[in-house]
Amino acid sequence: MASKNRHTDGVVETCDECGRERPHEVGIELLTESDDGDRENAAFSREPYRVAECQACGETTTTRMNDA
Repeated sequence: MASKNRHTDGVVETCDECGRERPHEVGIELLTESDDGDRENAAFSREPYRVAECQACGETTTTRMNDA
């Protein structure tokens, strides 16, 4: 389960796949974290992640915001 909030505003970042700076679509997603498969409490274990997708090759990187 994920809640998405994405936008493109001319963000240019280095793409590890392309090996150079490329435009990226960047946004925040709330992803469910549950190590033990406990679906009952899954709604309470969502964490924000920064998601960046390279517009040239499609490579997607996801970074947990609490770890950024």
